[in-house]
Formats: sequence, C-alpha cells, structure tokens
Amino acid sequence: MPEAGRETQAHLAFLDQALAELALGQHAVFGLDQVCALGLGAAAVRLRCATGRLHRIHRGVYSLVPRELLSREGLYMAAVLACGPGAVLSCRSAARLHGLRNYGYHRIEVTIPGRSTRTHSGVAVHRSTTLTAADVAVVNAIPTTTVPRTLFDLAELLTPRQLERAFDQADIMHTLDLNEINDQLNRNPTRPAAKAIRHLLRTHHIGSTPTDNEFEDAFLALTRSLNLPDPTAQFYIDPGDGDEPIRVDFAWPAQRIAVETDGHQTHRTRMAFETDRRRDQRLIAAGWIVIRTTWRQLRNRPYELRETLLKLLAPASPSGTTRPGAAGAPVPGRPRRRRAA
Repeated sequence: MPEAGRETQAHLAFLDQALAELALGQHAVFGLDQVCALGLGAAAVRLRCATGRLHRIHRGVYSLVPRELLSREGLYMAAVLACGPGAVLSCRSAARLHGLRNYGYHRIEVTIPGRSTRTHSGVAVHRSTTLTAADVAVVNAIPTTTVPRTLFDLAELLTPRQLERAFDQADIMHTLDLNEINDQLNRNPTRPAAKAIRHLLRTHHIGSTPTDNEFEDAFLALTRSLNLPDPTAQFYIDPGDGDEPIRVDFAWPAQRIAVETDGHQTHRTRMAFETDRRRDQRLIAAGWIVIRTTWRQLRNRPYELRETLLKLLAPASPSGTTRPGAAGAPVPGRPRRRRAA
C-alpha cells in the first residue's frame, strides 16, 4: 500500500515499530528485502529516505540513523547485507570482530560464496567456492567466518609474525582448535594459506609470543634477526618478597633477563615512572637483569640494543669465539666511528 496519503496512522505506527524492532536486532540497519517483507514498498522507502526518516547505506541497505552515527558493528552488518545471501564478514574485519586484533585495515572485508561479481563502495569483496556452513558463525548478530576459517584466510594477507600473533591470541582466548585448522588444511590444500599455516605449525610454539602491540612485535623481530632464542612474552616473575608477581613484556627465565618495552603512552605519567622504578628494584633484588628500551631507541638506534642483548645472551661458539656482535665483536648495523686524524 503506497504511503502517500492512503495509509492509516495505525498502519504507519505499526511499520515504524516493526522497523525499529528489526533495526534493534541488526545494529540499526536492514535490507530492502526485509523492509518489503514488513509491507513497506520500494517507493515508500525512497519517500522515507527523501524526508530523512531512513538513510541509504549501500544499494539495497538502509538505516534509521545516518552512516556517521552507525557503530562499527552497524557498518559490518550493512556490508554483509549489501553483499547478498550467504555473505559473511571475513578476513581482517572478522579477526577484529572475534577480538583477535585490529590490523588497521579500513575497508570492510566480506566473503561471498561462488563467483559473484557484486561490488560495493568501501567493501572489499572476497569470493570463495569452498565456503561452507561449517565455516560460518554468528558473532554479535553478524554472520562471520569462524575463528579457524578467519585464521586460514588471514594467512594470505598477513606477514608471518602477524599470523603468529593471531594464532597466539586465539590460543589465549581459548578459541583455537587445531583439529579445525587441520580440517581447513585438508579442504583447501592448494591455497597459499595452507603452506603458510603448515610452516607456522612446524616452527612456532603457539601461545609463546603473545605481544600486545607493534612495538613489542618490533622487539621480537630484532631478537630473531640476531638468531637469539625467542623470549617468553608476558612473563610473570615472583621476586619472592611477599608482594604481587610482576608481569614483564619479555623474559629469558634461564638467564634471568627481563625486558620492558616502554611506550610513551603508558609510561609517561609520574605514577608509571615511580611504579617502574619500584618494579626494577624488586626484580634486581631477586637476581634479575632488567633491560628497558623505548620505541625511539628501537627505531633510531637499534645497534645499541643489539649490542646489549648479544653481550648478555649470545653464547660463545665451539671455537671459543663469540657470535657476531657478542662481547665486543662488531655489531651489525652499528655506525662506524671515525678515527681521530
């Protein structure tokens, strides 16, 4: 029934209530097909958009509020609805929805089954002929790929370290099921992701390096460039002084070496400064060596940190010589000092 002049006030009130309830369960967005199923035709939808009662988000997708007021989940839901039946949030967007990590990728990623050529502005559409019902979950009312499928898809988009971090986080959250990962490998053996994940499973102890940010990732990359054993991330130390255990960013427990990556955002306050000093005192009294580094040092003067780590951690070779950079040997990347004339 056209809205212009012929709908009763009661019918209009019913439509408004039905739209509100629909929007409430879908983060304030809905598809044109859903609206039409309520009895509101396409012409009536256009009229409501013209008068500001509805807002077009994508082709065939509308909201009760402007795009600028939609939550992140609302934008996710709108993208999934726009891509049609069977579409699911995926890849980096799904990783963020699952709580694995925010990779800073701004386009919303959606996977659709089959080989559809449908596109939408602001949406990165992936197509899959292997997506099945077993790969789909509903998180916060949004259809999305499961954690195992999300991890599998990420393997083709992330660096090796980023992929390690995603697996570590899934393990911490108790959402990682290696049987389901193996199922993905068996069902998608020729995808590049399969090779990347098999390498990860061979070389990485899942859950051992759960870094919190890019700063910590950069420090781990530095230790690996020196061929040092991976430190234990987020390690708890009990100094044995009757006070609470201390969590350090990285530790080599056997050598009793702890490393703190001091970001300016969390360590610039007076309280943080005082707390850090007391933590160091407790660790030193318990026989630990504490190394503090900053993002500026790691970025601009990494040779300083390399030299310190190698002196403390690099063992001597069987011939009696130290590894490169250890105990006074040349440190890779360190600027050469000019001799006085």
